[in-house]
Amino acid sequence: MALIKLRHVNSFANRDRRNGRVRYYFRRRGEKAVPLPGLAGSEDFMAAYATALAAMPDQPEIGASRTSPGSINALVVDYYRSTEWNDLSEDTRKTRRRIIERFRVNHGDKRVGLLRREHIEKMLAQIAKRATKRHWLKAIRALLRFAVPTMLKVDPTEGIASVKLLKTKGHHTWTDEEIAQYRTYWPLGTQQRLVMEFALETASRRGEVVKLGPQHVKKGRIRIERTHGSDDVDIPISPELEAACNAMPKSHMTYIVTAYGKPRSKYGLGNDFAMGDRSRATGTMPSPWPQEGRDAPPRGGRQHPARTDGVLGPSHDQPSAALHRGCRQEAAR
Repeated sequence: MALIKLRHVNSFANRDRRNGRVRYYFRRRGEKAVPLPGLAGSEDFMAAYATALAAMPDQPEIGASRTSPGSINALVVDYYRSTEWNDLSEDTRKTRRRIIERFRVNHGDKRVGLLRREHIEKMLAQIAKRATKRHWLKAIRALLRFAVPTMLKVDPTEGIASVKLLKTKGHHTWTDEEIAQYRTYWPLGTQQRLVMEFALETASRRGEVVKLGPQHVKKGRIRIERTHGSDDVDIPISPELEAACNAMPKSHMTYIVTAYGKPRSKYGLGNDFAMGDRSRATGTMPSPWPQEGRDAPPRGGRQHPARTDGVLGPSHDQPSAALHRGCRQEAAR
C-alpha cells in the first residue's frame, strides 16, 4: 500500500497510555498547531486538513520581498507570474530561465527604466557563439517586451536584428548501405534499432522519439505526439517500424528507457548521441544512436540533414521507400 506524506502534518503518540493512540496536528513553523480529528486519511481528518491548508497565507515568489520596485529583479518576478511566460512550452521555459537568471544575477539591482539599446548590444558583443547569442536575445527580448509600458516606454531590443546562424553544407546523409549495416549491428529488440527506425520513418524530434510507447501503436497505425506546438498525427505504420515496435518489451509506458527502467529524457538521448560520436571517432564501436545535429554520421547508420527546428529531416539525395514515407508524413503536418 502506498504511503502519502501530507505537508505540515505531525503525529504524536503517548506511550504512557494503554491504547497508544496517535494524535495528528497541522502545524507550520512559527504558527499554532491545529488538531486533526479521527484516523489519518479518514473523511473527518481530510476535511480538517483541507480547511487548515486553505487557511494558509499565499506564499510570495522567492526573493519577492527582497526586490526593489522597478528593478530587473522585480521585472523577473512579475514575468514568471505572467501569462506570457506560462504560455511557453516547458522546454522553452527551461532554456530561457537559465538565461534570465544569469542576466538577473549580473543586473538584478539595476533599474529597468535605465536600460538602453546600446547596453543590449554591448552584452550581445560579449557572447562568442552565434547560437548562444540567438537564444540570449530571444529570452531577453521577451522579458523586456513584457516590461512595456509599465517599466519601460520603449523596448531597448527594438531594432536589433535577430542573430542568423551561418549556412553550412549540412550533415552527411546515410546511404541505404549504411542503414543495412546499422540494422545488422543493432538487431530487432534493441532500443538503438527502434530509435533509428522511428526517426527514419516519421522524421521525428528527439522529444517525440522518447515518448513512443506500446499505447501509440494499434491496428497497423502509429500515433505520434508532436512537440513544439505541432499537431499530433495518426499514420499507417511501415513493416520495418512495426517489426521494431513488436520486438520491444511492453513492460513500460515508453519503449526507450534507462538502465533503471525509467523513461529516458530527450537530453539523455542527446548525450547518448554525443557518446556514440566519440566512440565512432576512436573506432571502438559503432554509434548506438542515430546522430542529430552532428557533423559526421556514426558507423552503420544514416544521418538525416539537420534542420534548425530540431527535426531529424528526411533525406533527399539518397531516397528510399522509407524516406519517401517520411517526406509525405512531414509534409502533412
